[in-house]
Amino acid sequence: MKRYWVAIFAAGAILGMTSRGLSADNKKLAQTGFQFLSVISDARAAGLAGAVNSLDMGSSALFFNPAAMAHMTTMLDISASRNDWIADIGHNTFSLAFNPDPAGGKWGVLGISVQDVDYGEVEATIWSGNTDGYRDIDPITPEARAIGVGYAKALSTQFSVGGQVRWVTQNLGSSYLPSAEYEVDGDTITIENDLSPMSFDFGTLFKTGYKSLIFGMSVRHFSKEIEYAEEGFQLPLVFTIGASMNLLDFIQPEGGMQSLLLSVDATHYRSHPEQVIVGLDYTLMNMLSLRCGYVTNNDEDNVSFGVGVTQYGLQLDYAYTPFGVFDKVQRMTARFSM
Repeated sequence: MKRYWVAIFAAGAILGMTSRGLSADNKKLAQTGFQFLSVISDARAAGLAGAVNSLDMGSSALFFNPAAMAHMTTMLDISASRNDWIADIGHNTFSLAFNPDPAGGKWGVLGISVQDVDYGEVEATIWSGNTDGYRDIDPITPEARAIGVGYAKALSTQFSVGGQVRWVTQNLGSSYLPSAEYEVDGDTITIENDLSPMSFDFGTLFKTGYKSLIFGMSVRHFSKEIEYAEEGFQLPLVFTIGASMNLLDFIQPEGGMQSLLLSVDATHYRSHPEQVIVGLDYTLMNMLSLRCGYVTNNDEDNVSFGVGVTQYGLQLDYAYTPFGVFDKVQRMTARFSM
C-alpha cells in the first residue's frame, strides 16, 4: 500500500505544479544569475527536452538527479558532451562515475562533473570625452565553469539518494570607472567581475515495484546569495519531480527486445514560470533509440528530437532543437561504460 500512496502523492504534486506552470499570471524573470548552469548539454537528455529526472543516466545524472547514479550496473561510466548553443556560444560537459561494487552496490557510486562555457571574445569600450562618447579597449573573454564531486547510494532495492557539491565560477571581465565623478579620460578604477560560489544538488529516486514505474525528485543549484556590484542574486535554483515508465510493459514480457519509455517532469524554477516536460524514448534491441520531447512555457525552444546508437559499451547520442529566431541548437554526446 505504501508504494501506491507514494504514487498518488507524486502524481498530485506533478498536477499541482502543472496547474501553476500553465497560469499566465505566474511571472518570475531575472531573479537569478549563472544561467549557464540551466543549459542542457547531454544529447540524450536534450532529445527528451530535459525530462530525465527519474531516468538512468549513468554519470550524466550528476547534471540532473544525482540519486539516479546509484543504480549504475557497470564499474565505470564516462561521458563527454558538446552543445553548439545560440550566439556561437559553446557548452562542454564531462562526467565520470566509479562503482567499486557493481553487483552489490555496497559502497555506492562516486562521480565527478565538469561544465565549461566558451563565450568567445566580446568587444569592450570605456567612457570617453570624444565625439562618440566612448573609445574601444581590449576585448574581454568571459569565462564560466563548474566542477563537482557527487555521491549516490541505493539504501534499498527501491530507494536511493544522491548529492553533489559544485565549485562554480564566472568571470565577466573588468569594469573601468572614472576615479572621480564626471572625470573623462583620466585615472580609472578597475573592478573585477569575478565570483566563485559553492552550489549543492540533492536527489532521491524511488522504484515503486509496479512494472518499471519510477519516481524521482531533485533540488539543484542551491547556494547562498551572491552579488555583482550592489545587486544580489542566487544561482538558478530548481525543484523537480518526475516519473517514468516503459509503456510496453503492458503488452510484452519483461526484458523484451524493445521499449517505449515515457518520462514526465514538473519543475519549479526561481527565475521563470513552472514547466511540464514530456519525453518519449523508443529503443529497439538495446541498440537504436529515437527520441522526442516537449516543454511548456518556453518561447522559442519547446520541441526537441534526438537519436542514439549503442554498441559494445559505447553510446553516441545526437539532439536537434529548433530555436525559433535563434535558428537551431545541436548537441552531441559520447558515453562509454565498462
